[in-house]
Amino acid sequence: MLKPLNITTVEKPQLTEKILQFGEGNFLRAFVDWMIDKANASGKMDHGIAIVQPIAQGEAIRKIFEQQDCMYHVYLEGIKDQQPVKEISLVKSITRVINPYSDYKEYEKLFLSAELEMVVSNTTEAGIRYEVGDDLNAEPPSSYPAKMTALLYKRYKKFNGDASKGLSVICCELIEDNGSTLRQYILQHAKANNLGADFEAWVSTHCHFYDTLVDRIVPGFPKETINEIKEEIGFDDNLVVKGEYFHVWAIGGDSSISKKLPLDAAGFNVLFMDDIHEFRAKKVRILNGSHTAMVPIALQLGCETVMDAFKTPAVEKFINKMVAEEVLPVIDEDQEELKKFAKKILERFYNPYLKHYLKDISLNSLSKWETRDFPTVKDNFSKKNKNAKLVTFSFAALLVLYSGKAELPFTANDTAEFVDFIQSTFNANDIKGWVTGIVKNKSIWKEDFAAVPFFIDEVTNDVELILNKGMKEALSITI
Repeated sequence: MLKPLNITTVEKPQLTEKILQFGEGNFLRAFVDWMIDKANASGKMDHGIAIVQPIAQGEAIRKIFEQQDCMYHVYLEGIKDQQPVKEISLVKSITRVINPYSDYKEYEKLFLSAELEMVVSNTTEAGIRYEVGDDLNAEPPSSYPAKMTALLYKRYKKFNGDASKGLSVICCELIEDNGSTLRQYILQHAKANNLGADFEAWVSTHCHFYDTLVDRIVPGFPKETINEIKEEIGFDDNLVVKGEYFHVWAIGGDSSISKKLPLDAAGFNVLFMDDIHEFRAKKVRILNGSHTAMVPIALQLGCETVMDAFKTPAVEKFINKMVAEEVLPVIDEDQEELKKFAKKILERFYNPYLKHYLKDISLNSLSKWETRDFPTVKDNFSKKNKNAKLVTFSFAALLVLYSGKAELPFTANDTAEFVDFIQSTFNANDIKGWVTGIVKNKSIWKEDFAAVPFFIDEVTNDVELILNKGMKEALSITI
C-alpha cells in the first residue's frame, strides 16, 4: 500500500521564503529546486521557495502541489566515472504555489516581502520578450518582463528606494544573455511608462541580474514507468520528475550571488564567474559540437539514439578523437582542466537511461554546424595552420545526408529552401562544383567557409569517399 505524500507522512521544515520562482515546470524542479533543497538540508542555506505560475492555465497542477504539501521526488539516472548511478531525492523546500491570475493579492504580497532576496525564472525561451504597450496596471501584466517591471516598481515604492531591498534575479531561460536581456526590457518598460530616473537607477544599481547557462537533460514525469517508480519510493507521488545525473550551472555577473546562493559550497557543479560567454562557447564546442558532428554520421549507420551511436565503436572513437585532437587544442585555456571538463561532458553520451534521439538533435543542423563546429575548423587553420580533418568530415557527412543520396533514407528537418538548394544542385559528375555552390551560398551561411583555403577541397574528397565507399568504410578510413 502506497503512502500519501504530505505532512502527515513526511516531516517538512519551516523555511523563510527568500526565493520567488517564476515557473513550476519539470526543469526548475529537477535542477534549481533540487539543488536548493539539498543545500538547505546540508545547513549551507535556509531558503524557502515560493512558486509563481507564469501562465493562467495552471490550476490542475497547483492542486496536485497542494495535495502533496508541495513535496515531490527527483529521480536521477546517469553515468559517473563510466559506472551507472541512480539517486532519488525528496524535495521539501517549496513552500507554496501561487497563481497570480486567481490570487493576485497574495502574489503581490509575496513580492513585497522584506525577507525576499531572489527571483529565479524559467518562463521558456519565449518568456523574455518585449511587448509594446503591455499594461503594467493589469493584475498581472501579460509578459514576464512587464510583470517584473510592475512588481519591482511597487517594491521600490514600498521600501522608498532602499538599496538593501533590491533583488537578485537569476534567469534560466535558454537564451543567450538571459538576465541582461530581462534587465534591458524592464528598463525599456520603465521608460515607456515614465516610472522615473530614480527607479531606473535603483533597478540598474541595486537589483542584480545574472546571465546563466543551465545544463541537465530532464525528460520530466516518467509516465511509462510511474507505477514501478511509486512502488520503489513507497509514496503515491504524482509530481515525480526524472532527469539525468549530470548537471552544471554557470552563473555570470556580480559576485555577491555566490554568498546568497552558496550552492558550490554544498558540492554542486555551480560555477560563479564575472562573464559566462567564454564558458558558454567552450561548452557549445565540446558538447553541442559533438552532437552536431556525430548526428549525420551515426544516422547513416542506422543509429537511432546517442546511446546507439556510442555503442558503435567507430563513432565513439571519432567523437573522442575529434574532441581530443581538434576541439580542445584550439581553446585557449589550461589543457589539463579542459580534458577533465570534456571527460565529464562526454560521459553523458554513455547514459543508457536516456533516449536522446538523433533525429531530434538533427533539427536545423545547417545553422547548428556553422555555430558549433565551424569555429573549430577556423581556429585549427588560424592557430595551427591545419585542417580539422574530423570536423570537416562531419560537414561532408551532413551534405550527403541532406542531399538525398545517403545509403539510408532521411528527411531533413531544416529550412526548406536550403535543403531544396542542396538537393536540386547535386551533381554526381561535379562534386566539387556542388560543394562550392553550397559553401558560397550566402543565404545559408553567415560565415565564409571558403576563407579556410583547403576547406572546399577537403569536403569534396570526403563527400566522394562517403558516396563511393559508404559511410561505414569512409568513417573507418577517416579515423
